[in-house]
Amino acid sequence: MTVVQTPASAIIRGVRAFFGARETGILAALILVIAVTTMVNPTFLFSPDGFRDLLLTPSILVLIAVGQAMVIITRSVDLSVGSVVGLTAYLTGRLFIDVHGIPIILVFVAGILAGAVLGLVNGALVAFGKVPALVITLGTLYAYRGINVLWTGSNRVNASDMPADFLALGTNQLLFIPYLTIIALIVVLIAAWYLRNRRGGRELYAIGSDPAAAQLYGLKVTQRVLVAFIVSGALAGLAGVLFAARYGTSSSQTGTGLELQAVGAAVIGGVAIFGGSGTVYGAAIGAVLLLTINRALPILGIPDFWQQAVVGALILGAIVLDRILALRLSRKLIAKREVSHE
Repeated sequence: MTVVQTPASAIIRGVRAFFGARETGILAALILVIAVTTMVNPTFLFSPDGFRDLLLTPSILVLIAVGQAMVIITRSVDLSVGSVVGLTAYLTGRLFIDVHGIPIILVFVAGILAGAVLGLVNGALVAFGKVPALVITLGTLYAYRGINVLWTGSNRVNASDMPADFLALGTNQLLFIPYLTIIALIVVLIAAWYLRNRRGGRELYAIGSDPAAAQLYGLKVTQRVLVAFIVSGALAGLAGVLFAARYGTSSSQTGTGLELQAVGAAVIGGVAIFGGSGTVYGAAIGAVLLLTINRALPILGIPDFWQQAVVGALILGAIVLDRILALRLSRKLIAKREVSHE
């Protein structure tokens, strides 16, 4: 007997899927934080600068978190992204200083390519060297930061070194949406489409779920891992260019700590730290939630120590929840097998 699915049943199924999604819970938490903080201080949201900052501040972290999510999905991690941001941000300033009249689009291309090359180094060491990504990228975190310190020294790039049109990208907006937010949204949509609809994207999940089985099944494990790290590096490179546009400055310490924020955003957003599940939508919402909390807690009168503790608790809670959900799913699969064998 064929079951005919009506539009109404499809809508009901879609609504159930939406409210059952992990990302919906993260979005609800974000809305709750905004609502509570706005009740305490209405200017947090209901002011031109408040609403603009709510959209603008997380944009750079969203880009990094999307790349980080793709790497984590393959059961790896990229701890070098903060150093890549620092290097590409300083590269951006030096290009404007040393190459007079260079087109802005070429600066973006240079930053993205530089990030992609640094990501390729990470991916090659992980994929071909068979060394855990945590060890490799921890090493390149310090190596790339060391290169940045040697290159930068005591110098820094200032807003006066960069053209006004470039700096406008970091502050101007289209209607009421900042340019940086639009760029981040486009990247999120492209990455989500790739992971959902392209074979290469779906294979990232298969690799993260069981790397050995993926290898035996004939998936291009090495190639896919390389791609994930290259994308992560390229997005960190793009973030570095936009960092220079947003803040108008870059030094040897630019990007410090962003790697942990990116991992935290992805994990809070539902990307399983053990790989194989999660979405870039969740990682993006996690990035917005993370930085919104950082802005909201001082307004709520919570001391700095507790601000860090709240973020840490969110990360730990997300990891525990992932583990609980994984065990529950495993029990359901075992129960189904037992029923089918009876």
